[in-house]
Amino acid sequence: MAECKTQKDEGVKMKKLEYSVHSYSSYSTTYVPENIKVDKSTDQSSRWSSDSNFPPQYLVLKLERPAIVKTITFGKFEKTHVCNLKKFKIFGGLDENTTIELLDWGLKNDSTPETFDLKCSLGDGEFPCSYIRIEPFQSWGPSFNFSIWYVELQGDDDSGRVRRAAQWLEQYRDIEITKLCMKYFRQKNHMDIYNLLQSATGIRLEHPLLTQLFNVLVHEGDYEQVEQLMTNAINNDYLAWYISQQDYRPTWTPVDTPGPRPGMRGGHQMTLDPQTETIYLLGGWDGTQDLSDFWSYSIRDARWTLICPNVEYVGGPTPRSCHKLCLDPERRQIFVLGRYLDQQLRQPEFLKSDFYLYDMDSNTWTLISWDTASVGGPRLIFDHQMCLDSKHSKIYVFGGRVLTPSSGQSEERLITSSSGGSGANSHINNNIVPLSIPVSLPSSVGGAERFSPPQNPSGSLGNAAMPSSPSGLAHSPPSAPLHSVTVGVTYEQIFSGLYAYHIPTSSWEQIIPDSNCTHARHPIKSRAGHSMLFHPELRKLYIFAGQRNKEYLNDFISYNVDTHEIESIQENIKSKQDGCNGSQGLPASGFTRRATIDPVLNEIYVLSGLSKEKEKREETVQNSFWVYQMGKNQWSCVYKNENSGEHYWSKMAHVEPCPRFAHQLVYDSVNKVHYLFGGNPGKACSPRLRLDDFWRLQLSRPTRDQILARTKVLVRTAKFQELSLCDRLSALQYLQTSLSELINHDDKEQSLEFRRLAQHLFIGGGEGSPPPSPPSSSPLPTTKVSLSGEINARRSQLYKDLTLYFPQSMTPPKQNLQDIIRF
Repeated sequence: MAECKTQKDEGVKMKKLEYSVHSYSSYSTTYVPENIKVDKSTDQSSRWSSDSNFPPQYLVLKLERPAIVKTITFGKFEKTHVCNLKKFKIFGGLDENTTIELLDWGLKNDSTPETFDLKCSLGDGEFPCSYIRIEPFQSWGPSFNFSIWYVELQGDDDSGRVRRAAQWLEQYRDIEITKLCMKYFRQKNHMDIYNLLQSATGIRLEHPLLTQLFNVLVHEGDYEQVEQLMTNAINNDYLAWYISQQDYRPTWTPVDTPGPRPGMRGGHQMTLDPQTETIYLLGGWDGTQDLSDFWSYSIRDARWTLICPNVEYVGGPTPRSCHKLCLDPERRQIFVLGRYLDQQLRQPEFLKSDFYLYDMDSNTWTLISWDTASVGGPRLIFDHQMCLDSKHSKIYVFGGRVLTPSSGQSEERLITSSSGGSGANSHINNNIVPLSIPVSLPSSVGGAERFSPPQNPSGSLGNAAMPSSPSGLAHSPPSAPLHSVTVGVTYEQIFSGLYAYHIPTSSWEQIIPDSNCTHARHPIKSRAGHSMLFHPELRKLYIFAGQRNKEYLNDFISYNVDTHEIESIQENIKSKQDGCNGSQGLPASGFTRRATIDPVLNEIYVLSGLSKEKEKREETVQNSFWVYQMGKNQWSCVYKNENSGEHYWSKMAHVEPCPRFAHQLVYDSVNKVHYLFGGNPGKACSPRLRLDDFWRLQLSRPTRDQILARTKVLVRTAKFQELSLCDRLSALQYLQTSLSELINHDDKEQSLEFRRLAQHLFIGGGEGSPPPSPPSSSPLPTTKVSLSGEINARRSQLYKDLTLYFPQSMTPPKQNLQDIIRF
């Protein structure tokens, strides 16, 4: 019997799958299981509700005909509900009693329907289902019963494809059963039966390299040859998969450069030219005024160069902050759009959205448009995002706050503000019709790049830039006391939608207007202070986080620029629980995060800014660095430092950057290095303070040599333990020589483990206790038979440990035949 290999059908269009309720655990009064077939979000009685929360509670759905089930959608009630499922599992299969786990997840306690991808493949092929079993485990309200409002299944029920998938599944099952039998006979050393079964079926239990490893280790006990086989595996990249699964380790390095360098600032912008390995920096806010200096940093030469102290004087943009840069490496051009204006400047004559181009080769500036809104583009915005699609010569601009005149009542939607609030979470709108009700509250609105909690959002203690000319800005003394705001009737903030600028034709197109509502299944809200990245191969924009009015967003959305398909990634995302805070191990809600992308590695990197933890009322500024792996659909926190004491960060000044926001981060995708410059440390005692430090961040996984060293330590530790069973003097000599040379004795953890091995070799328990045994071993065997069994068991365990370094496609099944037999 040859191993089966099938390919999944590509481009198959999914359809809604019809089903009936086959069986259920229980139901309450009129909340019958059949209610889940109808989506009535406004009808509180249109749901299935169990009559108990004691497991097992379940619903079994029978499909109208077998299908490859791809997704499941849960509809919800129009309001949050205590009976919504916080945790559940879904199983599926062709037989009701033989199912595969398809999903282990939970619903948000809101009114938005959620769609999840279901596991539908094993190995290289897809499998069909006739039954879907939903098992709730926990509701959002403690001790409440479970409720499901609506369930919709999507998939492929084409009879031909389903028949092929069923045939493949049967063949796959036969192969896996055969492998389990082979594994069992080899474990019991019934090699004649093992070889006969392999010869008769043509099925291999594992990759030939692992078969050789098993024979050399378990049967022959040749540990030196085991090390050589692991060395060959490393050299042939068999362990590349394992290395790619390891967490990154961050290394921060301060970049000290000779000569002139940019001064302190926040709200500046940086972009990187990958061809020349040059970083460009423009403008920002130094705590007192907007800047218009233009710098470049050569990564190769490790040197800053001042291109121009004031680009306004050479035809470039006026001094500004909260703008955005976008670099086109093919045309050798940099585009500049947006800026923040203080309240006193928001008069119609100054609210023009100018759009500039810088030619890197000729060192010249060009004004593309005095006002993009007049030619179909966005209005004057700040805290937005820009991305380049080099293939189609387009720039995508999404979100950002729209600046409007302070008395522009006709352009804004009227709402009534609250006169209360607390802490930094009390947001007061910039556009106010005054009432005589002065209150003292901190405000955290305005340009996120220039926010100095709890001071004026511009960070200038109320300074308002006053025009000296249409193209220049000056600053007046403070005009208002700290924390003093006026509350009354306000006008809701306006946010910009998604626009595309076509570079060759210099034309704008609005793709998606501003939206504060939820799409049928996938929310996409305009916002400010968010992140947006473009993946040129997948043709997708990735949008996440930010703030809209008082709401801190923690969604994660992709938008396909070719098909216009919107996907809410956060609904079905995984996370490593590794000690970093955030909802379910995800980055905390927040804004002014900095994000980069590596399209080759299919990874997104996020450095924190202002964050809002759900468990806390206040905003926090703290250091954390996250990695999103697209292939695994998983977030990992690879770095976090929650220290906030000034004394601590003074000591760490040359070790790692202090927490901040309004900073800038760029990524050198060739050398896999990030660069961080400046920002606002958010010190209430020094609201004008900005930073001018420059840092290099290297993310690294264990090297091949380091992984090989790990495997050698495993092998030599196992040999030492085996020697200690028979000849303790030889074991001691081996420990002091062959094993010791692999140990980094300066590493506390390695040194401690090494000492434990020596202690177990010599130190016994108490009086009358049996002789001591090595770590994780049983008491010394007293007969040759038991000694042989002990050695075989130890070698088999080492083999199992070494297989963890190889991809699953090369290894034996993880299950054991004994696990199937239950008593």
